[in-house]
Amino acid sequence: MTVPTVLRGIGIGGGSGHGPVARMARPPVPPPPRTVAPVERSAEAAAVCKALAEVAAALDRRAAAAAGPAADVLSAQALMVTDPALGERAEALALEGADGPRALEGAFGEFRAALEAAGGLFAERVADLDDLRDRAVAALLGLPMPGLPEPGHPYVLVADDLAPADTALLDPAQVIALVTERGGPTSHTAILARGLGVPAVVGCAGANALAEGRTVLVDGAAGTVDPDPAPEAVDAAAERERRRRAAATLTGPGRTADGHPVKLLVNLGAPKELAAAAAADSEGVGLFRTEFLFLDRADAPSVAEQTDVYARVFAAFTGRRVVVRTLDAGADKPLPFATAADEQNPALGIRGLRTATRDPALLDDQLRALAAAARDSAAEVWVMAPMVSLPAEADAFAARVRAHGLSTAGAMVEVPAAALRADALAGACDFLSIGTNDLSQYAFAADRTLASLADLLDPWQPALLDLVHMTAAAGARHGRPVGVCGEAAADPALALVLVGLGVTSLSAAPAALPDIRAALAAHTLDECRALADTARTSPDAATARARVRERARL
Repeated sequence: MTVPTVLRGIGIGGGSGHGPVARMARPPVPPPPRTVAPVERSAEAAAVCKALAEVAAALDRRAAAAAGPAADVLSAQALMVTDPALGERAEALALEGADGPRALEGAFGEFRAALEAAGGLFAERVADLDDLRDRAVAALLGLPMPGLPEPGHPYVLVADDLAPADTALLDPAQVIALVTERGGPTSHTAILARGLGVPAVVGCAGANALAEGRTVLVDGAAGTVDPDPAPEAVDAAAERERRRRAAATLTGPGRTADGHPVKLLVNLGAPKELAAAAAADSEGVGLFRTEFLFLDRADAPSVAEQTDVYARVFAAFTGRRVVVRTLDAGADKPLPFATAADEQNPALGIRGLRTATRDPALLDDQLRALAAAARDSAAEVWVMAPMVSLPAEADAFAARVRAHGLSTAGAMVEVPAAALRADALAGACDFLSIGTNDLSQYAFAADRTLASLADLLDPWQPALLDLVHMTAAAGARHGRPVGVCGEAAADPALALVLVGLGVTSLSAAPAALPDIRAALAAHTLDECRALADTARTSPDAATARARVRERARL
């Protein structure tokens, strides 16, 4: 297969790196099927269950040794492999006469088909199931686990996709960059690579043709992989990286070169992330995802339980802002006590704020807990609702928030209708926050997990930037701050564009903040506005990115 001159995918994180390709170890190859005599089937079933338990225990050990997003992802993987339904199905297949490898493959295959049929973010977890299957088969057969290569030198890791169990153990001192054929901007690979600060390109068609040992140049900002790069390209990338690292030593509040303030905030999604998030040089939290409290349980958490967790977060950010997103159930986060079992298209169904129409007590309990935690806190607590579509929804939510004693209420702009009516939304609440991931998905009618739709889901799409500009302009007219907490905020070049569009705060993973701060400090507000005009008037996302990066010298 011929590799194109430059491969393109979805860039994750800033920076670049070049080095030799090293590929993931291949999955275990089970022996041919064998006949299992009836008298041996109980022992075969027991071996299958033991293999699943061994994989879960290994994942739990890795989770205990990890931190932040990696620990949470690994814990989630352990929960998947210990799902009673999965174990019972594998055991049943073994008792019916399937040999161990086939019993595991059959059980995982049925779960895989169910996730693919569900679509959306569920379908993106298929790669996780495939890895868990391979690990279980390896444990059953006593074979080496599939995993990271160890070539004895730093390398660019190339794979069809990466499993969370492997990505969580990446050593940034050894892994120069990541390239995967599959995956999207919200895949586990993307999330963990961003947290590690490793340049990555996911959903990169043609990556599987890159041979072991071949030198490649990976640009995480541009989303490109250059096989056999010219020396001058390597030198230019190295100089950009040197400047980027030097500039990243800046500290303090976000400012443009002429002093225009831009709040730099962190995203927070789980208790294990709290210490690192609080230690980051930020002005607070721009997106506190509260779903972790509600997932993997049969009933909603009590007001007291929620209050305790929120109080710990607020205490860690004393004197700083914490923007809390109320429960965003539905879509990829179904809850047995809040999500209808017969919902056929959850991404377009009862999710986010709409959940309160079915179960208003869920939202009221959460607001009651937030108010109780905020009363004894010196943090600046703001509360926003996800999936707001109508101005009336924003108005009703703001009234509800204030009725519980919380002073600052906002709406997320993730639906094109909200951007189109941003003036009315800004008049109804105290601030707006743009979730570029969902706004892209709904604006382009494109499942945000599909690598094949990466071009449509690119946050540099001029049409998406038009919606951001529309929202920011409405906020400015009403004197309301407008933040961005989606993946677009983590790209330093795009951060300049967003500020030029009128965005007043950017929220991203802690590892992304130094590059964003440095990019802002090197450009005036007028320069940001000019870059925004350049991006919006470009014919497509790729051209917008290239033009802005060239003119911003990034």
